[in-house]
Amino acid sequence: MQDLTLLLVIGGTIVTALGIYAGFLLFKLYQQNQRHKVFLARAEQQQKEAIETRNNTILESVFVIAAATKQGQCDLSEAAIRLYKLMEALQADKSVDFAATYPAIYELYEVVKDMPRGEARQQTEKRARMRFDLERMKAETRLQETIAVELDAILSTKSS
Repeated sequence: MQDLTLLLVIGGTIVTALGIYAGFLLFKLYQQNQRHKVFLARAEQQQKEAIETRNNTILESVFVIAAATKQGQCDLSEAAIRLYKLMEALQADKSVDFAATYPAIYELYEVVKDMPRGEARQQTEKRARMRFDLERMKAETRLQETIAVELDAILSTKSS
């Protein structure tokens, strides 16, 4: 009988010790999960801040290009290319469906996007350059007024 009691006491002690250890491990797991949740929340907040900073930098460039184009300091084709590329890089709540929001600028972009520029333009034969220039100028002339309105729309978002 004493052996059975001794075995029960030893077994009870072992079960109690294992229960306490399991509780300790569960508590450690809970703490680790809480730290992980805090880490994820902080990482998400940092990512949001980085996206906001990047968007603000991009929008600053967009506004400079739009203003320069309105003042005649940047030609329409160059502005269309730059504005499209910049605005396509906007993320989160600042992202823009460029083709739907600024259809005239997008149309001009579609006309000039594949035309050679810079060094590549210099390497193009004269006839091809003249053909590209004529096509570009026709599109610019046809879309000029609508693009001016769209540039105003871009600049009007500056304060918001």
